Amino acid sequence: MSWRIIVISKRAKLDLQLGYMVVRSEEVTKVVLSEISTILIESTAVSLTTSLLAELTRRKIKVIFCDEKKNPSSELIGYYGSHDTSNKIRKQIAWRKNTKEAVWTEIVTEKIRKQKELLEMLGKEEAELLLSYLKEIVWNDTTNREGHAAKVYFNALFGLDFTRTEDNNINAALNYGYSIILSTFTREIAANGYITQLGLFHDNMFNQFNLASDLMEPFRVLVDREVKQMKLDSFEHDEKMQLVNILNQEVSIDGRIQYVNNAIKIYCKSVFDALNDDDSSLVRFYRFEL
Repeated sequence: MSWRIIVISKRAKLDLQLGYMVVRSEEVTKVVLSEISTILIESTAVSLTTSLLAELTRRKIKVIFCDEKKNPSSELIGYYGSHDTSNKIRKQIAWRKNTKEAVWTEIVTEKIRKQKELLEMLGKEEAELLLSYLKEIVWNDTTNREGHAAKVYFNALFGLDFTRTEDNNINAALNYGYSIILSTFTREIAANGYITQLGLFHDNMFNQFNLASDLMEPFRVLVDREVKQMKLDSFEHDEKMQLVNILNQEVSIDGRIQYVNNAIKIYCKSVFDALNDDDSSLVRFYRFEL
């Protein structure tokens, strides 16, 4: 199973050579493609050959491109995630509304549960309020316990004056981390043969990643935890790499310790099984590894 996250942060030329990605910079470095899960192109002074891009797409290796401010701006997604993509998309369109709502209820419940657990780890008394929201969740979260929980949760983490719309280092770090997690989910959705535009709950016509936005919700807490632990006097390269490294942290899922990168694969597969088999109990969530 691929595990390496490669970050290209300086001027370089990347090409393909006998199953290796060759990085030509001050030095020449070769990386075995079979070990790579994600490549983050942080510098705009990087050139790649078409043959390398084609092979990365074939191997379903996620490639994320950053803009001149080193913020993720686009990614490489293949047209065909699996050999039976057409069949998978037909299934996706036919997912029953009742099943989608059942799975979404499980996802949003788990998101609030993870938020509560993080507040408990930090000794925050607001965890009790989130516990009460957990008990109040109804089908498809029609009473928006998720929204109420989010306000309490972020204020408990970052202070009563904190808002998600403010322009500061905390929000910059959160948004960067979320974008990395979102990209990982889009890779898994495409690799399994589904399309990211058709979501369970998210249905914004301008959002190309509605399904990824749905599935990533319980994993946002991993970013929140990391940002809370960071000293954000500035938000530069080192801080960004710390957030990218979340994918290499360990969690427990389905009775085993896994890297977050692999846990996302297992979780996504379980969600698709639940949707195709009309059984929300098949969804497998991760647990914090302390």
